[in-house]
Amino acid sequence: MAFSSPKQINAGVLNVGYVEVGPPTAQPVILLHGWPYSIHSYTEVSAQLAAKGYRVIIPYLRGHGTTRFLSPQTARNGQQAALALDVIALMDALHIQQAIIGGFDWGARTAGIVAALFPERCKALVSVSGYLIGSQQANRTPLAPKAELAWWYQFYFATERGQAGYQANTNDFNKLIWQTASPRWQFEPATFEQAAVAFTNPDYVAIVIHNYRWRLGLAEGEARYEAVEKKLATSPAITVPAVTLEGDANGAPHNDPAAYAAKFTGKYRHHTLSGGIGHNLPQEAPQDFAAAIIEADGLAK
Repeated sequence: MAFSSPKQINAGVLNVGYVEVGPPTAQPVILLHGWPYSIHSYTEVSAQLAAKGYRVIIPYLRGHGTTRFLSPQTARNGQQAALALDVIALMDALHIQQAIIGGFDWGARTAGIVAALFPERCKALVSVSGYLIGSQQANRTPLAPKAELAWWYQFYFATERGQAGYQANTNDFNKLIWQTASPRWQFEPATFEQAAVAFTNPDYVAIVIHNYRWRLGLAEGEARYEAVEKKLATSPAITVPAVTLEGDANGAPHNDPAAYAAKFTGKYRHHTLSGGIGHNLPQEAPQDFAAAIIEADGLAK
Protein backbone atom coordinates (compact mmCIF):
# COMPACT_ATOMS: atom_id res chain seq x y z
CA MET A 1 0.00 0.00 0.00
CA ALA A 2 1.16 3.55 -0.75
CA PHE A 3 -0.31 6.91 0.18
CA SER A 4 -1.79 9.19 -2.45
CA SER A 5 -0.31 12.63 -2.94
CA PRO A 6 -0.33 14.66 0.29
CA LYS A 7 -2.84 17.40 0.88
CA GLN A 8 -1.53 20.84 1.86
CA ILE A 9 -2.87 23.34 4.37
CA ASN A 10 -1.56 26.55 5.92
CA ALA A 11 -1.18 26.09 9.67
CA GLY A 12 0.76 28.49 11.86
CA VAL A 13 4.16 29.22 10.30
CA LEU A 14 3.90 26.24 7.94
CA ASN A 15 2.18 24.97 4.86
CA VAL A 16 1.76 21.41 6.14
CA GLY A 17 1.78 18.35 3.91
CA TYR A 18 -0.37 15.54 5.26
CA VAL A 19 -2.26 12.44 4.23
CA GLU A 20 -5.72 11.56 5.44
CA VAL A 21 -7.52 8.23 5.30
CA GLY A 22 -10.80 7.01 6.71
CA PRO A 23 -14.24 8.60 7.10
CA PRO A 24 -13.91 12.42 7.22
CA THR A 25 -16.43 12.82 10.06
CA ALA A 26 -15.10 10.01 12.25
CA GLN A 27 -12.97 10.15 15.41
CA PRO A 28 -9.71 11.90 14.42
CA VAL A 29 -6.37 10.18 15.02
CA ILE A 30 -3.18 12.16 14.42
CA LEU A 31 -0.03 10.08 13.91
CA LEU A 32 3.41 11.69 14.13
CA HIS A 33 6.57 10.22 12.62
CA GLY A 34 10.10 10.43 14.00
CA TRP A 35 13.64 11.00 12.76
CA PRO A 36 14.90 9.81 10.34
CA TYR A 37 11.56 8.50 9.13
CA SER A 38 8.47 9.76 7.33
CA ILE A 39 4.70 9.46 7.10
CA HIS A 40 5.21 6.05 5.46
CA SER A 41 5.91 4.53 8.86
CA TYR A 42 2.12 4.56 9.18
CA THR A 43 0.87 3.19 5.86
CA GLU A 44 -0.34 -0.11 7.32
CA VAL A 45 -1.43 1.38 10.65
CA SER A 46 -3.58 3.97 8.94
CA ALA A 47 -5.24 1.39 6.70
CA GLN A 48 -6.12 -0.76 9.72
CA LEU A 49 -7.50 2.19 11.67
CA ALA A 50 -9.47 3.50 8.70
CA ALA A 51 -11.03 0.04 8.34
CA LYS A 52 -12.13 0.35 11.98
CA GLY A 53 -13.83 3.66 11.24
CA TYR A 54 -11.22 6.21 12.33
CA ARG A 55 -10.22 9.38 10.48
CA VAL A 56 -6.42 9.19 10.36
CA ILE A 57 -4.25 12.23 9.68
CA ILE A 58 -0.47 11.89 9.24
CA PRO A 59 1.46 15.14 8.75
CA TYR A 60 5.02 15.61 7.64
CA LEU A 61 6.88 17.31 10.50
CA ARG A 62 8.52 20.66 9.80
CA GLY A 63 11.50 20.21 7.50
CA HIS A 64 10.16 16.94 6.08
CA GLY A 65 8.41 15.94 2.89
CA THR A 66 6.05 18.52 1.41
CA THR A 67 5.78 20.64 4.57
CA ARG A 68 7.21 24.11 3.93
CA PHE A 69 7.73 27.31 5.90
CA LEU A 70 5.47 30.10 4.74
CA SER A 71 8.21 32.72 5.14
CA PRO A 72 11.93 32.55 4.35
CA GLN A 73 12.46 34.73 7.43
CA THR A 74 11.08 32.14 9.88
CA ALA A 75 13.84 30.47 11.90
CA ARG A 76 14.50 26.86 10.88
CA ASN A 77 13.90 25.79 14.44
CA GLY A 78 13.67 22.14 15.51
CA GLN A 79 13.11 22.62 19.26
CA GLN A 80 10.49 20.44 20.92
CA ALA A 81 7.99 23.24 21.68
CA ALA A 82 7.95 24.34 18.04
CA LEU A 83 6.99 20.87 16.81
CA ALA A 84 4.24 20.55 19.42
CA LEU A 85 2.69 23.90 18.57
CA ASP A 86 2.81 22.89 14.90
CA VAL A 87 0.38 20.09 15.81
CA ILE A 88 -1.97 22.48 17.61
CA ALA A 89 -1.85 24.82 14.59
CA LEU A 90 -2.65 21.92 12.27
CA MET A 91 -5.59 20.86 14.43
CA ASP A 92 -6.89 24.43 14.39
CA ALA A 93 -6.53 24.66 10.61
CA LEU A 94 -8.42 21.38 10.18
CA HIS A 95 -11.05 22.42 12.75
CA ILE A 96 -10.24 19.44 14.98
CA GLN A 97 -10.94 20.24 18.61
CA GLN A 98 -9.69 16.93 20.03
CA ALA A 99 -7.87 13.91 18.64
CA ILE A 100 -6.22 10.70 19.68
CA ILE A 101 -2.52 11.37 19.12
CA GLY A 102 0.20 8.76 18.62
CA GLY A 103 3.85 8.83 17.72
CA PHE A 104 7.35 7.44 17.96
CA ASP A 105 10.74 9.13 18.35
CA TRP A 106 10.31 12.89 17.66
CA GLY A 107 6.65 12.13 17.10
CA ALA A 108 6.26 10.52 20.53
CA ARG A 109 7.90 13.50 22.23
CA THR A 110 5.66 15.88 20.30
CA ALA A 111 2.52 13.88 21.09
CA GLY A 112 3.50 13.74 24.75
CA ILE A 113 3.91 17.52 24.91
CA VAL A 114 0.47 18.08 23.42
CA ALA A 115 -1.01 15.58 25.90
CA ALA A 116 0.78 17.17 28.87
CA LEU A 117 0.18 20.85 28.11
CA PHE A 118 -3.03 20.74 26.05
CA PRO A 119 -5.00 17.81 27.49
CA GLU A 120 -8.24 19.29 26.21
CA ARG A 121 -6.93 18.73 22.66
CA CYS A 122 -5.75 15.13 23.24
CA LYS A 123 -8.44 12.52 23.89
CA ALA A 124 -5.84 9.78 24.39
CA LEU A 125 -2.15 9.15 23.73
CA VAL A 126 -0.05 6.33 22.29
CA SER A 127 3.67 6.86 22.80
CA VAL A 128 6.50 4.57 21.74
CA SER A 129 9.26 4.56 24.39
CA GLY A 130 7.02 6.35 26.85
CA TYR A 131 7.79 9.77 28.29
CA LEU A 132 10.25 11.68 26.11
CA ILE A 133 9.68 15.28 27.19
CA GLY A 134 13.01 16.91 28.07
CA SER A 135 14.70 20.24 28.68
CA GLN A 136 18.02 21.90 28.01
CA GLN A 137 18.66 21.97 31.75
CA ALA A 138 18.11 18.22 32.14
CA ASN A 139 20.25 17.53 29.08
CA ARG A 140 23.23 19.23 30.72
CA THR A 141 23.61 16.28 33.08
CA PRO A 142 26.17 13.80 31.72
CA LEU A 143 25.04 10.23 31.20
CA ALA A 144 26.94 7.02 31.85
CA PRO A 145 29.55 6.35 29.11
CA LYS A 146 27.54 3.54 27.53
CA ALA A 147 24.46 5.77 27.33
CA GLU A 148 26.50 8.63 25.86
CA LEU A 149 27.83 6.26 23.19
CA ALA A 150 24.27 5.58 22.02
CA TRP A 151 23.88 9.32 21.34
CA TRP A 152 26.97 9.50 19.11
CA TYR A 153 25.11 11.22 16.29
CA GLN A 154 24.00 14.03 18.60
CA PHE A 155 27.64 14.91 19.27
CA TYR A 156 28.48 14.56 15.57
CA PHE A 157 25.72 17.03 14.74
CA ALA A 158 27.16 19.47 17.27
CA THR A 159 30.13 20.06 14.97
CA GLU A 160 30.38 21.88 11.66
CA ARG A 161 31.98 18.73 10.25
CA GLY A 162 28.87 16.83 11.32
CA GLN A 163 26.52 19.26 9.64
CA ALA A 164 28.54 19.13 6.42
CA GLY A 165 28.75 15.35 6.61
CA TYR A 166 25.02 14.98 7.13
CA GLN A 167 24.29 17.32 4.24
CA ALA A 168 26.59 15.32 1.96
CA ASN A 169 25.52 11.83 3.09
CA THR A 170 21.93 12.20 4.25
CA ASN A 171 20.57 8.93 2.91
CA ASP A 172 23.56 6.81 3.91
CA PHE A 173 23.49 8.34 7.38
CA ASN A 174 19.75 7.77 7.81
CA LYS A 175 19.99 4.19 6.56
CA LEU A 176 22.67 3.55 9.19
CA ILE A 177 20.33 4.90 11.87
CA TRP A 178 17.56 2.60 10.61
CA GLN A 179 19.92 -0.37 10.86
CA THR A 180 21.22 0.43 14.34
CA ALA A 181 17.86 1.50 15.78
CA SER A 182 16.09 -1.58 14.41
CA PRO A 183 18.83 -4.23 14.17
CA ARG A 184 16.44 -7.10 13.42
CA TRP A 185 14.20 -5.29 10.92
CA GLN A 186 14.99 -6.58 7.43
CA PHE A 187 13.55 -3.70 5.44
CA GLU A 188 13.59 -3.70 1.66
CA PRO A 189 15.59 -1.05 -0.23
CA ALA A 190 12.32 0.24 -1.69
CA THR A 191 10.97 0.80 1.81
CA PHE A 192 13.87 3.09 2.63
CA GLU A 193 13.68 4.90 -0.71
CA GLN A 194 9.99 5.60 -0.16
CA ALA A 195 10.80 7.31 3.13
CA ALA A 196 13.89 9.06 1.77
CA VAL A 197 11.78 11.32 -0.43
CA ALA A 198 10.95 13.19 2.81
CA PHE A 199 14.65 13.93 3.36
CA THR A 200 14.90 16.06 0.20
CA ASN A 201 13.00 18.93 1.83
CA PRO A 202 15.20 22.07 1.51
CA ASP A 203 15.00 22.68 5.28
CA TYR A 204 15.57 19.07 6.32
CA VAL A 205 19.20 19.25 7.42
CA ALA A 206 18.74 22.61 9.13
CA ILE A 207 15.83 21.31 11.22
CA VAL A 208 17.63 18.11 12.22
CA ILE A 209 20.83 19.90 13.17
CA HIS A 210 19.00 22.57 15.17
CA ASN A 211 16.94 19.94 17.01
CA TYR A 212 19.99 18.15 18.37
CA ARG A 213 22.06 21.29 18.99
CA TRP A 214 19.18 22.88 20.87
CA ARG A 215 18.89 19.83 23.13
CA LEU A 216 22.50 20.27 24.19
CA GLY A 217 22.16 24.03 24.67
CA LEU A 218 24.39 24.71 21.68
CA ALA A 219 21.71 26.54 19.69
CA GLU A 220 19.20 29.15 20.80
CA GLY A 221 15.47 28.61 20.71
CA GLU A 222 12.91 31.30 19.90
CA ALA A 223 11.39 33.69 22.43
CA ARG A 224 7.91 32.73 21.27
CA TYR A 225 8.43 29.24 22.75
CA GLU A 226 10.01 30.23 26.08
CA ALA A 227 6.83 29.94 28.15
CA VAL A 228 6.15 26.46 26.78
CA GLU A 229 9.72 25.33 27.42
CA LYS A 230 9.54 26.56 31.02
CA LYS A 231 6.51 24.34 31.56
CA LEU A 232 8.20 21.39 29.88
CA ALA A 233 11.29 21.83 32.06
CA THR A 234 9.15 20.86 35.07
CA SER A 235 8.53 17.41 33.51
CA PRO A 236 4.74 17.76 33.62
CA ALA A 237 2.65 14.66 34.19
CA ILE A 238 0.49 13.27 31.39
CA THR A 239 -3.05 13.00 32.68
CA VAL A 240 -4.91 11.83 29.56
CA PRO A 241 -5.53 8.10 29.00
CA ALA A 242 -2.33 6.65 27.57
CA VAL A 243 -0.79 3.49 26.18
CA THR A 244 2.99 3.21 25.89
CA LEU A 245 4.80 0.71 23.71
CA GLU A 246 8.34 -0.59 23.51
CA GLY A 247 10.01 -3.05 21.15
CA ASP A 248 12.23 -5.78 22.54
CA ALA A 249 14.95 -4.95 19.97
CA ASN A 250 14.95 -1.15 20.11
CA GLY A 251 18.53 -0.15 19.37
CA ALA A 252 17.96 3.58 19.85
CA PRO A 253 18.48 5.32 23.21
CA HIS A 254 15.45 4.69 25.43
CA ASN A 255 14.52 4.34 29.08
CA ASP A 256 13.21 1.31 30.89
CA PRO A 257 9.39 1.47 31.04
CA ALA A 258 9.52 1.36 34.84
CA ALA A 259 11.44 4.65 34.80
CA TYR A 260 8.59 6.63 33.23
CA ALA A 261 5.41 4.84 34.31
CA ALA A 262 4.79 7.32 37.14
CA LYS A 263 4.65 10.22 34.65
CA PHE A 264 1.33 8.86 33.35
CA THR A 265 -1.19 9.71 36.04
CA GLY A 266 -4.40 8.95 34.13
CA LYS A 267 -5.60 5.57 32.89
CA TYR A 268 -2.46 3.88 31.67
CA ARG A 269 -1.19 0.66 30.13
CA HIS A 270 2.20 -0.43 28.82
CA HIS A 271 3.12 -3.19 26.37
CA THR A 272 6.59 -4.44 25.46
CA LEU A 273 6.46 -6.22 22.11
CA SER A 274 8.50 -9.34 21.45
CA GLY A 275 9.77 -10.77 18.19
CA GLY A 276 12.65 -8.42 17.40
CA ILE A 277 10.67 -5.17 17.15
CA GLY A 278 12.90 -2.12 16.88
CA HIS A 279 12.61 1.64 17.00
CA ASN A 280 10.30 2.19 14.02
CA LEU A 281 7.57 0.32 15.84
CA PRO A 282 4.54 1.46 13.80
CA GLN A 283 6.09 0.13 10.59
CA GLU A 284 7.61 -2.99 12.14
CA ALA A 285 4.53 -3.94 14.17
CA PRO A 286 1.59 -2.07 12.60
CA GLN A 287 -1.10 -4.35 14.01
CA ASP A 288 0.16 -3.77 17.55
CA PHE A 289 0.36 -0.02 17.09
CA ALA A 290 -3.14 0.15 15.62
CA ALA A 291 -4.41 -1.99 18.51
CA ALA A 292 -2.81 0.43 20.96
CA ILE A 293 -4.69 3.36 19.38
CA ILE A 294 -7.95 1.46 19.75
CA GLU A 295 -7.03 0.50 23.31
CA ALA A 296 -6.25 4.11 24.23
CA ASP A 297 -9.57 5.19 22.72
CA GLY A 298 -11.27 2.60 24.91
CA LEU A 299 -9.52 3.91 28.02
CA ALA A 300 -10.92 7.35 27.23
CA LYS A 301 -14.53 6.13 27.24
